[in-house]
Amino acid sequence: MSTRPVCVLVGAPGSGKTTVGTALAAALGVDFRDTDTDIERMAGKPIPEIFVDEGEDHFRTLERAAVAAGLASHAGVLALGGGAVLAEENRAALIGHTVVHLSVELPDAIKRVGLGAGRPLLSLNPRATLKYLLDQRRPLYAEVATATVVTDGREPEELAAEIAALLKP
Repeated sequence: MSTRPVCVLVGAPGSGKTTVGTALAAALGVDFRDTDTDIERMAGKPIPEIFVDEGEDHFRTLERAAVAAGLASHAGVLALGGGAVLAEENRAALIGHTVVHLSVELPDAIKRVGLGAGRPLLSLNPRATLKYLLDQRRPLYAEVATATVVTDGREPEELAAEIAALLKP
């Protein structure tokens, strides 16, 4: 049995990684795993508390460990946190994997994430920060992606079906 993910999802906050990933895993009959959930389990607290208590650098250290563990041991659909692609180590680890970038534009991302609740990087000026994150990370998502799927205005089940079709040999 393979211990490689059948698909790794990357994308900005609000792109639908968890929602689409859950639907995709169900469609494929495999497990879904989210590295953000793994980080919270490792730390024993929610991500916003990690940012407040230990800072972003500590969070990113936990994130690199969670990404490495997920890529090495999860045989289903794996969703990475929106900022995971910032680490060169994570981008290098994704080489050879099937990586789908869930692309989202600012208006849809804002509708989906709201204005920052529970997202530490969006707590000050959510709209401007989200725009900055999208602009900053888009080239990195493109760098690691083997496919890009536009999510704007689309339902999770439709996106899961499109991605499942992409995964068929």
